Amino acid sequence: MKKLILLLTLFLSIELIYAQDTFDKKLVNAAIALTKKKVIYDPTYYRISYPNGDVPEGRGVCTDVIIRAYRTLGYDLQKLIHEDMAKNFTKYPKKWGMKTTDTNIDHRRVPNQMLFFSRFGKTKIISNKAADYIPGDIVAWDLGKGLTHIGLVINQKSGDGKRYLIVHNIGYGQEISDCLFSFKIIGHYTYSGK
Repeated sequence: MKKLILLLTLFLSIELIYAQDTFDKKLVNAAIALTKKKVIYDPTYYRISYPNGDVPEGRGVCTDVIIRAYRTLGYDLQKLIHEDMAKNFTKYPKKWGMKTTDTNIDHRRVPNQMLFFSRFGKTKIISNKAADYIPGDIVAWDLGKGLTHIGLVINQKSGDGKRYLIVHNIGYGQEISDCLFSFKIIGHYTYSGK
């Protein structure tokens, strides 16, 4: 009986690892595909539909990269973050003086995405070791002067082969960059929508 339980546990562990690996590959591919589209950095507040709303095509910020990559896999972060904020508004940052939720912008703010991923994903170690950051991970940075940033680790390596690259939008559109350690890391997550 013990052998059966051990085998079953091993089988289920392998299945979970495979499922996560497959999800991460799809997420990475979705993020890379975003870099093929011309998008200019545009932090404008837009009124957008709900659910599945998006800013105008060809526009966006760093959080839109994350939103669009997950939407490709069927996860609407606009809806998911809004629903959690509506139930747990006091847990979310009050940096913008909001008194209630706003489906147009809440999901497009780095601190809100960070809190959501910490609540529903897995918070991972923050370190200066490149090996700790793997494809499919979400990384958030402090750019200084109150500015934050977020991007997705992909399966392509830096020119020196020491670290994975990031898909993000830091002002030049959706792009692939070697910027993992360019700024102070303040968040490190994985989220597979479960």
